[in-house]
Amino acid sequence: MTNMNDQMMDMMSMAMPGMDMKMMQECIEACSAAEQAATMCADASSGDNMGRMMSMCVTTADMTNTMMRMMMRPMAHDMTTMMAMLEATMTMCKACTDECMTMADMSDYAKMCAQVCMNCAHACESLMGSMKSMSSMN
Repeated sequence: MTNMNDQMMDMMSMAMPGMDMKMMQECIEACSAAEQAATMCADASSGDNMGRMMSMCVTTADMTNTMMRMMMRPMAHDMTTMMAMLEATMTMCKACTDECMTMADMSDYAKMCAQVCMNCAHACESLMGSMKSMSSMN
C-alpha cells in the first residue's frame, strides 16, 4: 500500500512543485484517522447524554474528510484556500480534542478521539508551516 501512496504523491508533486509531499501524505493520513476516530466516538456517545461531544465529533469527521479530499486534488490547489482549510481543520480538531478530553475519564472512545484529533491538528499545523515557508520563497 505504501508503494502506491508513494507513486500517487510523486504524481501529485508534478502539479505542486515545491510542496513537501511527505508532509502532505502525513496530513492526509492524520485527517483520515481523525475522521474515523471522531465518527466512532460520535457513535459511541450517541446514547450517553453526551450531545455536545457527539455533535463536535460529527463536525470534525466532516471537516477532516473534506480536508483530506481537498489535498488529493492537486490541480485545484490554491494556496490561500488551502491555508484557510488547514486552519479551519486544525481549529476544529483542537475544539474536538478539548471537548473529548472533558469526557475522557468516562469514555475510551473520547480519549482515543482526543489524541487522534490532536495529532491531526499538529499535522495540519506542520503542513501550514511548510506551505508558508514555500510561499515566502516565491
